[in-house]
Amino acid sequence: MLKHIGLRVENLPVVQISMWAGRSDEQKKKIIEGVTNVLCDVLGIKPENVTVIIYDVEKKNWGKSGKPSSET
Repeated sequence: MLKHIGLRVENLPVVQISMWAGRSDEQKKKIIEGVTNVLCDVLGIKPENVTVIIYDVEKKNWGKSGKPSSET
């Protein structure tokens, strides 16, 4: 399918997920698997062409409404 729309490997999806720290390795594994599966289904690409990066952010480093999330 990719050759028909002219995509190159460099143009394939890289998904970056920022979320509060504290999720288990198993939860992160399921997130990576789920995001990869959706992109493969929707874009018609292979799993090896999808990159998922998860950033664990401490609540004290995440601000919302002018305050650190650790204070809300």
